[in-house]
Amino acid sequence: MSATLLLRERLILTETAFAEIVIWRVPSSVRGSKHEFKYSLALIGDGVCVLRYDNEAGKGDHKHLAEQEVPYRFFDLERLRADFWSDVESWLAKRSNER
Repeated sequence: MSATLLLRERLILTETAFAEIVIWRVPSSVRGSKHEFKYSLALIGDGVCVLRYDNEAGKGDHKHLAEQEVPYRFFDLERLRADFWSDVESWLAKRSNER
């Protein structure tokens, strides 16, 4: 069995921000994770990755908040997407308040 692409989308959020989501079902867990998914959900603002959830091999599930990397507890894809979009909404709200 090979990896199966489940989702690949790029969503324009503002004139200077977009989200890019890629999720694969993999035949065996990515080293460091305990589930059958490989994913990257990223928020790009002004050409810089300001938020990213991913599970690169060896690091397991985690998220990047600007320059900081913190562990992320993966439950399922629905929760992953909900958590990501909650952080995106917070970032967008904070940014609109700064302007």
